[in-house]
Amino acid sequence: MTPSSTPSAAPPPRQDFWLWRLVATGMAFTMFGVGGLLLRLLVFPPQRLIPGNAADRQRRARWALNRTFRFFIRFMVRVGILTVDFKGAERLGRPGQMILANHPSLLDVVFLVGHVKNANCIVKHGLARNPFTRGPVSNAGYITNDESFDMFDRAADVLRKGETLIVFPEGTRTPQDSLPRFHRGACAIALRGARVVTPVVIRMNPRSLTKGEPWYRIPPCRMRYVIQVGEDIDPATWSNAHPLPIAGRRMNDYLHAYFDAELTRHAPAGAPAPAAGPDNEQARIAPQVESKLDESTGN
Repeated sequence: MTPSSTPSAAPPPRQDFWLWRLVATGMAFTMFGVGGLLLRLLVFPPQRLIPGNAADRQRRARWALNRTFRFFIRFMVRVGILTVDFKGAERLGRPGQMILANHPSLLDVVFLVGHVKNANCIVKHGLARNPFTRGPVSNAGYITNDESFDMFDRAADVLRKGETLIVFPEGTRTPQDSLPRFHRGACAIALRGARVVTPVVIRMNPRSLTKGEPWYRIPPCRMRYVIQVGEDIDPATWSNAHPLPIAGRRMNDYLHAYFDAELTRHAPAGAPAPAAGPDNEQARIAPQVESKLDESTGN
């Protein structure tokens, strides 16, 4: 048999009531969209009539989102779409805490907002224009990631005021078979405003709901999430030792190395080794090497 005629590996067999999971996944996506509209039209307007200031209105909207996402998670678990094991969730939600997580799938923000009461969140700018999500985003006072200086100032300010802030520093979902690549903006915000940074490692097997993947392309078995809350990180470790731009780079290198190690160590047996981008490779090989360019230019 010639190499060109070698048959490709057979796809894994469909398990866990595959056809039912396909139907249930469609139901879940419909529920998510309709739920966003119902919150916007039927829940948030009456909440605004209750006496209180802007902070009170945001707190009520975040409470509604927290309860809605909790219900949504329970629904997906009950109908067999996924399982989730959230370890250490009780350590999330403290004043001035930045929750910094990787972003393997579409559901990551649902898990975190559903487990952290009254949390703020940096979300994609497009969600503020989407008819299904703009109501929750605007009423909860979430920060839209338009990459402006004002966005960085707002994010640091909410941390200084004692809010909990959820951040996905990749800015988009992690590509298949890759390790996360973080933008340094999250570290810049943390160094300016966070009392503590808590890493949250999100692992899922099999991978699904990645960027550009249609909802109906479901995996052969139910998705299994393990969400692990890591040990707190003090941003002053870097801000006290280096000027701000260099501190941001060093902190970002540390976080790359941390997430790379956690995700690689717990990779499923038989899964392909995730590929590292240039930033990840540098962080893993030499996270402590001094950058003379940084020292001289502050970039």
